[in-house]
Amino acid sequence: MDYSEFLRTAEDFVFAEDQPEKADIIFVPGNGFPQMAERAAQLYKEGYAPYILPSGRYSITLGKFVGVQSHQEIYDGEYETEWEFLKSVLMKNGVPEEAILREDQATFTYENAIYSRQVTDRAGIQVNKAILCCKTYHARRSLMYYQILYPEAKILVCPACPDGITRENWRETEVGLEAVTGEIDRIVKQFCLMLGDKGR
Repeated sequence: MDYSEFLRTAEDFVFAEDQPEKADIIFVPGNGFPQMAERAAQLYKEGYAPYILPSGRYSITLGKFVGVQSHQEIYDGEYETEWEFLKSVLMKNGVPEEAILREDQATFTYENAIYSRQVTDRAGIQVNKAILCCKTYHARRSLMYYQILYPEAKILVCPACPDGITRENWRETEVGLEAVTGEIDRIVKQFCLMLGDKGR
């Protein structure tokens, strides 16, 4: 395998993406960017799923909600948790409150998946197919964690790009290189640690 082929393989792995299909639910892992929830709202309004489950308390490394990372002029509220922020984004983009489920305890990606499974089980929602709205280069790691918790489900990744880092341009800037290689590093480390149930 030459260098260019290796990079294409890395891109295909990290930047997982699917075409949306009718599903039982849309998942949105916790974050401070509105774009993933905006994408989820768009898919909801197009009839792809009857429920959206945003998940997140705050970043485990900060111990608090990081704050709104873009479009602060639109989403200018005071938010205690990622879930509260994402719910606000969804409602401002036309999603009715009754379609939004609640998970506001998760502090990292694996917990997003773990606690989301608990929410859907309690609600009696059978998840045979789901849509996952996450950040472009966070797609593979998010998918792997949600697939662990929903092994019976087909999970389709429909990502959003809040910070300009895409499959096409990630090699062009130091920020992009650090983001993607950092994801590869985290995937390897976290899923090796999963053998001891320590993955984060």
